[in-house]
Parts: sequence; structure tokens; C-alpha cells
Amino acid sequence: MFKKNVEILTKRIDNAFGFIFLLAIVVIIYYFFSDERFFYWAFERHQNILSWYIRPIFIIPIVVGAYLKSFSIISISIFSLFTSMFWFPVPDKVDEKVIGFLNFEKEYLTSGWTSEKITIVSVILLFFIFLIYATWKRNWILLVSVILIWAIWKVVHSIFSSGSDGTSIIKPAVIGAILCIIGVLFIKNRNKNNS
Repeated sequence: MFKKNVEILTKRIDNAFGFIFLLAIVVIIYYFFSDERFFYWAFERHQNILSWYIRPIFIIPIVVGAYLKSFSIISISIFSLFTSMFWFPVPDKVDEKVIGFLNFEKEYLTSGWTSEKITIVSVILLFFIFLIYATWKRNWILLVSVILIWAIWKVVHSIFSSGSDGTSIIKPAVIGAILCIIGVLFIKNRNKNNS
């Protein structure tokens, strides 16, 4: 009885923290798009290439959260993924392609809603849904496929949309995908050993 009560309490705490960070995600996205100063402040810091490399790595804790069926770990990880674009200071020197790609992103994000943009937002949401679903169901092949398809789509879309400036995303996307797949294989092997 005591163990069951502890499990119920733990789940309630997990759900409460998950909801708090879900709300924080909504607030930060709203603030990002509604406050011009914050928008440009964040993009100045996003010029730091470290933010490009760290963002894909947050897929690993999202997978861990889904594996543990923890709403709080998933929400905290997605919140960290979104906010990591401005964790690092403005760099002293920035590659021209990075500047070009970020200028494209700023213009794209502030140009209003189109059917294309709605489709892209839907693709992003589907990525997170499939990522969490595949992990939740322990479907490792689907999970690795989702990560690879996402990395390829990100690179192709970036190059198609912004030309040669989009090639600046290739290295972070490839390294991020490799690290995520290594993380998934580690979790899979751990699951196999525990079984």
C-alpha cells in the first residue's frame, strides 16, 4: 500500500513539473515572437555555433524521458532545446554563412503565416510526436529512422530554403544525429540487459 502511494505521489509530482515546463515553453515561445528586443537578443546569441551543436543533443533526454514515461523530463528537455539558442554569449567572430542562414531564419519567422509555414510547423510537431511515441513503444528501428529522417530533412530544407548559407547546418545536424543514435543504442542495450 505504501509503495503504491509513493508511486502515485511520484507520478503527480512528475506531472506537475511537466505541466510547469510545458507552460514555460508556451510562455517563452510567445515572448520570443511578441518582444522584438528579446527576438533579436536571442538571435545575436544564436550566432554562437555552440548553440547549433547542443540543440540536437537534447533529443537524447527527450528519448530518456519517453523511455521512463516521465512527462517532466520530456518537458524540461524540450524547454532546454528551445532556450539553448541563447545560452551562449555573442561570439567575437561569425562565419558569413552562419550570418546568412540566421538572417534567412529571422526573416522567415517574422514574415507571417503561409500554408508552407503551417506545413513546416506540423512537420516539427510530428517529429516530436513520433520521437516520443517510438520510444514509449520501444520501437528502436522507428526511433532511429525518425532521427535520421529529421536530420536529413533539416539539412535539405535549410539548403533548399536559404541556398549555400544552409550548408552551415550540415555539420551540427550530422554530429547531432550520430550522438543521438549512439544514445538510443545505449538505451536499447540497457533495456535489453534489464530484460
